[in-house]
Amino acid sequence: MKRNVDYFKDGLKDSIPLAIGYFSVAFTLGIAARNAGLTPLQGFLSALLLNASAGQYAVYSLFESNAPFVEVVLVTLVVNARYILMSLALSQRVHPDSPTRHRFLISLGITDELFGLSIADNKFVQPYYYYGTMTSLLWWAIGNFIGVIAGNILPLSIVSALSVALYGMFIAAVIPSAKVNRTIAFFVVVSYVASFTADVIGLVERFSSGIVTIVLTVIIASVAAIRYPIEDEVIHDE
Repeated sequence: MKRNVDYFKDGLKDSIPLAIGYFSVAFTLGIAARNAGLTPLQGFLSALLLNASAGQYAVYSLFESNAPFVEVVLVTLVVNARYILMSLALSQRVHPDSPTRHRFLISLGITDELFGLSIADNKFVQPYYYYGTMTSLLWWAIGNFIGVIAGNILPLSIVSALSVALYGMFIAAVIPSAKVNRTIAFFVVVSYVASFTADVIGLVERFSSGIVTIVLTVIIASVAAIRYPIEDEVIHDE
């Protein structure tokens, strides 16, 4: 029978590829954090506490545009709303006999990648395995930290070029899911068209980009969830 330390080691080993990917992506987010005026320490802490690429980018963009604090909070809540659903789903994946403290601790480190890794085998999640995978989040924070430092050192032309890499990151995050699921592909296109249309007709100028993002996200995500609900899965014990 496996010990808790063995589960932790397994999670640590499985998360190594994620740690490498986290570091590279977080580095470009660090550039965005630097452009928003954050210090290396602030970039490190924001990444360590938020753990969300899209959420962090939205926050940094709003900081850079001097958006009101309330708008920053609302945009972060909406952009990261999927983590509420992931938390609910993952809480059902933890074995019923596990203490509540494990569900609480796991909730502090939920990301798309760790969620997918933990439910890949359709079995109950072993808490110590998940704790092992959460070590990769440290590299996410370190990547942000180094990215802010690099943004302060590198020439402006290189910083601008690295900032473009963020758009490539989001495309890379969307394309794989869109290729295997036509519904996702359809709503990705709808989102881009709606965002472009809002910009063309001047909604962004009237309300600000943050408010427009909130409204479009809530409407499109609600329609997608109601029209195409995800079927429940059967969970197996080990």
